[in-house]
Amino acid sequence: MADKLTQLVVEALSRAAAEPGGTPLFGTRSDPGLFPATAAARPAARKALDDGLLRVVRTETKGKATRELCAATDAGLRFLLDQVSPRQVLEDFVRALERREGQVAELLAAAGRMADTLDGLKAAVAVVLPRVQAARVKVPAAEPAVLSTEYSVLSTPPVTPDTMADPSPRLGTALMNGVATLEAPAPPAAAPDLDELGEAVLARLSDWAASAGAGQDCPLPELYKSLSTREVPPTIGAFHDCLRRLHADHKIYLHPWTGPLYALPEPAYALLVGHNVAYYASARS
Repeated sequence: MADKLTQLVVEALSRAAAEPGGTPLFGTRSDPGLFPATAAARPAARKALDDGLLRVVRTETKGKATRELCAATDAGLRFLLDQVSPRQVLEDFVRALERREGQVAELLAAAGRMADTLDGLKAAVAVVLPRVQAARVKVPAAEPAVLSTEYSVLSTPPVTPDTMADPSPRLGTALMNGVATLEAPAPPAAAPDLDELGEAVLARLSDWAASAGAGQDCPLPELYKSLSTREVPPTIGAFHDCLRRLHADHKIYLHPWTGPLYALPEPAYALLVGHNVAYYASARS
């Protein structure tokens, strides 16, 4: 049993030594950690922490779970060198450097593509903007409608006893007491109330967690589109303001997009929170 624990600790220290910035203590299928998420590995992880071989460098929240990221201590590195060949440790470092080099190359390529896109947009704006400015015309004020004492002189069919008894909406007038009056324009839609919108967001996230999407965070485009069927659909700006308020009030989690930015689908619905581009949401329990 002791040999098995020692083997697990040594393997964990090898991974931790190659990742000084911190690695999750326990991993998942998609995100490996220092120890496998098994019952046999938990005593080994506890021993490594208790003996000062590993230390927690930070914690991070992913979904509803909070996990610890750990790195090797000086004592842990000494223990590792006592157990395995320094050559093997060095080879692990070289492999980690190669992986980092590949990741940096991907980031540089993505930054280059984004720079090319920005240059293209600037060039397009430079072409279109002068035409927009040249096409600007001052729209004259609308002339008041001329009304007679019997019916409107708008270009409508003639008024007959039938139309007076049951005026058609196509006439564009309302006949009252033999005098035609223009229909009042519909008032503009009121801006959605953020408190009411926040309740709708929380309800939608609760439905999402209870549906087939349980265990997954709700993408912001999906969340926004579920709110667009409301009587007063929110603008994207009001949607983002509502999310920021709920996040500040600790009612929801906002989770970042972890892939390359050029691969972000429907980027208009994402929002910047701190140094992260938030793309998913979930309700706090």
